Amino acid sequence: MQLTGAEIVMRCLQEEKVDHVFGYPGGSVLHIYDELFKQDKVKHILVRHEQAAVHAADAYSRSSNKVGVALVTSGPGVTNAVTGIATAYCDSIPLVVLTGQVPTYYIGQDAFQECDTVGITRPCVKHNFLVKDVKDLAITLKKAFYLAKTGRPGPVLVDIPKDVSAAKCDFHYPKEITIRSYNPVVKGHSGQIKKAVKLLLEAKRPMIYTGGGVILSDASDKLIKLVRTLGFPITQTLMGLGGYPATDKQNLGMLGMHGTYEANMAMQHCDVLLAIGARFDDRVIGNPDNFGSIPRKIIHVDIDPSSISKRVKVDVPIVGHVPDVLAELLALLEEGQAKPDAKHLAAWWKDIGEWRSKDCLKFPQGDDVIMPQFVVQKLYEVTGGDAFVTSDVGQHQMFAAQYYGFDKPRRWINSGGLGTMGVGLPYAMGVKFANPEATVACVTGEASIQMCIQELSTCKQFRLPLKIINLNNRYLGMVRQWQEMFHGNRYAESYLDSLPDFVKLAESYGHIGMRIEKPADVEPALREAFTKHKNDLVFMDFITDQKANVFPMVAAGKGLSEMILAEDL
Repeated sequence: MQLTGAEIVMRCLQEEKVDHVFGYPGGSVLHIYDELFKQDKVKHILVRHEQAAVHAADAYSRSSNKVGVALVTSGPGVTNAVTGIATAYCDSIPLVVLTGQVPTYYIGQDAFQECDTVGITRPCVKHNFLVKDVKDLAITLKKAFYLAKTGRPGPVLVDIPKDVSAAKCDFHYPKEITIRSYNPVVKGHSGQIKKAVKLLLEAKRPMIYTGGGVILSDASDKLIKLVRTLGFPITQTLMGLGGYPATDKQNLGMLGMHGTYEANMAMQHCDVLLAIGARFDDRVIGNPDNFGSIPRKIIHVDIDPSSISKRVKVDVPIVGHVPDVLAELLALLEEGQAKPDAKHLAAWWKDIGEWRSKDCLKFPQGDDVIMPQFVVQKLYEVTGGDAFVTSDVGQHQMFAAQYYGFDKPRRWINSGGLGTMGVGLPYAMGVKFANPEATVACVTGEASIQMCIQELSTCKQFRLPLKIINLNNRYLGMVRQWQEMFHGNRYAESYLDSLPDFVKLAESYGHIGMRIEKPADVEPALREAFTKHKNDLVFMDFITDQKANVFPMVAAGKGLSEMILAEDL
């Protein structure tokens, strides 16, 4: 059976059981769009900017464990998509990005809307392909999906010239694929796992530290069982929130630059550390020299061998798929008779209790000005802690991470590694398409929301009943905080004095807008939005304290035990 390249693309997407493609048409992909039009199995979501297409596909994947798919045209379509691709790459999100390219006979001739897609995206993809022959298209797409979701996940790009999408060939889609040079390790080394169990049982001040790898590998259930079996304290990175229930007493909360006092102190002073699906990045451990100043044994479990001993030397490296390694750890603990030392563990929990007593996340909430933390707390109460929450990047992101307790995985959707402003709204769109019955809230700021605000048009077209929580302090909040603390209160270009009327702006797109200025109105406004206007997009513009800062804070170059607390200022 002979099919055109465009028909092959469509058949491959159907074979991979792709339900949604996020994209924006253009000349180089019109053959593919024509085939999209002719079928009804794959639904296309028309965004208003290619960056948003990739962000939406990214969040679709984060919230569902499916491979997200985006489709953009050549030239500016590709370059607009790069930020979304890099965002997914930094957080190891499985995507397949299909890009149009000028015909093969024009490549390298500076043709209209030509750019070197492979060269531009090479640093921010797991892999990319330029398909020059239609006969290679089906096998390349099979490889793309396989690479995106196996090993350490990531975005894979397939660049398809226009003449390839028009040419015909016989179609065959392989059921399975093997790539000789790509064979990620799944099962952890049994000897290393036995060493890890021995260290854990001998620990006097143990700590478990988990990251986004737990979420991406769907290992939460096994992690919960391990933590409760051992009775150890646990902390999560920004990307790991929800991997272990936030409301559980063994959870010390998020660690790192804006982590809790108890999490950071326990991380710094433990004698045995079990790191799972995390990478000891700069925002987590601060200064590596400071972190290494207190001796400890480190066990590191990760699917990616290049992440182990990259920033911190570890004692027991275990390369493998997190759920498989945790299953073997649990089996060894259940088979053996030994238990953690109860006396030492009790003393360790006593130390942690003293650190917890500082109540490092407390903040003042008066009757006159809305504190941003208060809005997030009320959001948690109104939604019962069961919403999918997306965020942009900045202070509001940290407030959401600190004050919305995530008890389930894949409910917290944000840009961790790249820190991309503008992701919040397209992320919320992607989440809603993947989870149509779910409650979806986007926590954002007045600067971030304007970077992809045109997607309010997409939300109108597809009737997406999102709830936008705009924590409006009329500043680039995190920039202003750093300028206050480290640049002598010189607020260079961080004040926004020409903001739109967000209520009218939301209404102009056909949505509901609210402006909330008094603390007493916060909860009633949220309840109205989530109940009375359950089926509408509601843009809530909360006018918050302009000088509210995120605490605790570990300044750049400092160690985890050198936190700045609100009470210190």
